[in-house]
Amino acid sequence: MKLHAAAILVIFWLGAFTVKTAKGSAGSQPMRKVSCVRLSTQQLNIRNLVSYEKQQVPVDAIMFITTKGIKICVSPNQKWVRTAVKKIDQERTKRQIIPS
Repeated sequence: MKLHAAAILVIFWLGAFTVKTAKGSAGSQPMRKVSCVRLSTQQLNIRNLVSYEKQQVPVDAIMFITTKGIKICVSPNQKWVRTAVKKIDQERTKRQIIPS
């Protein structure tokens, strides 16, 4: 009887270990980067934009990041978007030049 109980405990332990290992390996995979699939058609206030990322797949887009951390995707072909990108680049350059 004791041998039977020990065998059941070993099988249970192996099952629990397998589930925990599978969960750990799935959780250790890197998360996918956020990407644009739909583009906003509204013009944004350039003063509220702090950063941007360029994207070409799945759609050609610029992802602006606002002062509140909101990410908004827009078409890079619009004039105001090119102006905003240029302004953000200039601000980055200014911050790099100023000694800390």
